[in-house]
Amino acid sequence: MAIAKTHDLHKRRFSRNIGVGLVLAAFIVIVFGMTVVKVTNGNFNEALQGASQVQNGD
Repeated sequence: MAIAKTHDLHKRRFSRNIGVGLVLAAFIVIVFGMTVVKVTNGNFNEALQGASQVQNGD
């Protein structure tokens, strides 16, 4: 049982936090999905070679 009645500000903040959390979760799922597709595409060695060229400055 709550000691005090919840204020309207807390309700709005909670719903905003839920929205931000859902957007963050969607972003993580998109990045993870793109990573899985890139790895399972079959050109993983070429992707690694391209990344090493970028790191080496070639």
